[in-house]
Amino acid sequence: MHQEIQKMREISLVYLDRSGGLQKFVHDCKKYNDSKQSYAVYRFIISINPSDIAELDATLGNYILHNPIQAAQIFQSVCFIAIKTLSLIEQLQTEDQISILLKPTHLPPLPSYLLSLSAFPFNYTSQRFYISEGIAIAMGCVTKYTQGARFLCTEETCPFSEGRFRYIRVHMPGATESATVRNDFVCSLCSSPLQEDMKFRVLGGRIYVVLFLDLLLLLLSPPSHPNFFFYYFSLFLDELTNKMKIGNHYKIIGIPACVQNGLQATACIEVNSIELCKPNGPSFVGDNFTYLLSLTSSSCWRFTAILANIFASQVVPPGTYNTLKLAILLSLVQTGEKENADYLDLLIMTSDTLVIDRLLNYSICLLPRGIRHPPSSEIFPSVSKDKHGTGRASIHACSAVLAKGGICYIGDLSSHKKDKLELLQSVLESRTTNVFIPGKKYGEEADQQVTISIQTNFWSFVDVDSSSKKHIQKDNFLIGQMDLSLVPPNLLDVFGLLIYNEFPSCRLSSPVVHHTLKKAVNPEAMLYKVSQQFRMQDYEEFILFAKNLHVELSSEAENLIQGYYVASRRVRRDSIHGSTLSTSALKILISLSKAHTKLSLRKKVLEEDALIAILLLESSLTLKHGKSALCIAPNPVFPFDLSDENSLQQRDSYLMQCHHQLLKFIGAYGPGIHINTNEE
Repeated sequence: MHQEIQKMREISLVYLDRSGGLQKFVHDCKKYNDSKQSYAVYRFIISINPSDIAELDATLGNYILHNPIQAAQIFQSVCFIAIKTLSLIEQLQTEDQISILLKPTHLPPLPSYLLSLSAFPFNYTSQRFYISEGIAIAMGCVTKYTQGARFLCTEETCPFSEGRFRYIRVHMPGATESATVRNDFVCSLCSSPLQEDMKFRVLGGRIYVVLFLDLLLLLLSPPSHPNFFFYYFSLFLDELTNKMKIGNHYKIIGIPACVQNGLQATACIEVNSIELCKPNGPSFVGDNFTYLLSLTSSSCWRFTAILANIFASQVVPPGTYNTLKLAILLSLVQTGEKENADYLDLLIMTSDTLVIDRLLNYSICLLPRGIRHPPSSEIFPSVSKDKHGTGRASIHACSAVLAKGGICYIGDLSSHKKDKLELLQSVLESRTTNVFIPGKKYGEEADQQVTISIQTNFWSFVDVDSSSKKHIQKDNFLIGQMDLSLVPPNLLDVFGLLIYNEFPSCRLSSPVVHHTLKKAVNPEAMLYKVSQQFRMQDYEEFILFAKNLHVELSSEAENLIQGYYVASRRVRRDSIHGSTLSTSALKILISLSKAHTKLSLRKKVLEEDALIAILLLESSLTLKHGKSALCIAPNPVFPFDLSDENSLQQRDSYLMQCHHQLLKFIGAYGPGIHINTNEE
């Protein structure tokens, strides 16, 4: 056995030399040697590639994967010899003062290395590496813990009462603070009590994280689900405290353990490696979409018009709610996890709450992170006392953070209380939310305020028929203006797009009634041929492909957007408040234009894309403030039913007239803005 250990030590030295680990080790030693601080333990992190190790020596590779704590002792011996031979750390006395943390880059893609809490029995005593992935749904604050400590004998005449580092305590995976540092240790020589030499204590920062393993269950079930326990576990991170953010999807490698907290035992894993998981969209779209794109290549507007026309045919008949369905598709492709992303939030005014709710629920399922906010929980992060780990403050992700890079559908806006709506307004304005942690309440040294980024689009609707405020209606409505007294004015301004669906419940269209009745009789029936040609899975792949397209504004589109924005600010103003067009309108226009370009599977924003964006925003502004001098039709993007080639041609001609009308509007009310026209 000794020869085998010696051989593994030699192989580990060869690996460190070849991988560059030896050079990093020497650099870390220099930092310790130059430090004026006294250390009981010198901690080193060694990156391990199991594949490379196994090629050098299969025995050592197997040892690292299945006995990582014992394997760390092999590297500990090698590092101690290197330090003494090269005189890297003068203060080092014993091998026990070296603590090695092995950080594997990956594990073999085999079932035995996957961590499953639902498997019985859960072997948390194996102390070997496992891999798992999930979403960080809760996170505590950084707390201090003891990485290493030195103890001395209290008997003055004992040789171990001073001098050498005889008694060293080092933190082990899964160990609590009381297990590392206790007051019941005795001297092996004279049996006297041992006392810690506090000036040599080595502290580290660690953070407590709850990782949820099954995203599907998380989307469908609240934490009160009876099987919820089997799908999450606690993580402890030390050197990796800044590597995790709440709401992100991670792949982790670590050693599982069971932490006893009074009468409660908690499954946990001490993390060695973290990798952020980013979903990769498909590299192509389906054949049916490609064929449809080729058929409509003569016009920049037809492809997206047909997409909206046939979208969600499992929920509503083709040809109904076209403006709303186009807005939904535009919002779906404008999702992402970038810090300064172009967000597109939707607020729908409707009387058909049941149909709209079904349509929105269907649509959020097209994204990996589409969240339907349950009314009983919080929309934004909250803080509570951690019950499974440290007993301190724990921040919970809630719906908006879990929908990162996707859609957070919050249901009926009027069902939320005033304070929640004020918080929603603040988040829509800044795309961040602050969580206050009172230090006294949660055992912290001082109060803390944590800022969390909210990277999601919000969808909501308002039932215009259910309000108790209906009797409080203004008499001085402008042409085209809608009674929006149900929604706070400031909140109304920060929603990107206001949509009023075409078919109020008092006069539901015959196709919608027939569709609803047929679906009630046979929910699984395919009522339309287009539902088989463009399935839900096809739309899901299409949206994942389109949302990852990188698009740029052309100078022509930029000039058109800027011209409309300047002209509208001059036209839409009153004597008291000035311009009624908010400064965020320009960002919304750009976001809508880019979204239409992505939906058209192009990478350059054209004037045609900008025109659709302007018509959608102008329609939204008309509902809020009434018609302007631009004077568009009530349903400008879909003025006709799309039934055949002629109706598509008719729509193209109408949109060309809108474009010409827009140029006149800019020329009249946007002096100084030069737009190239076809006549020029």
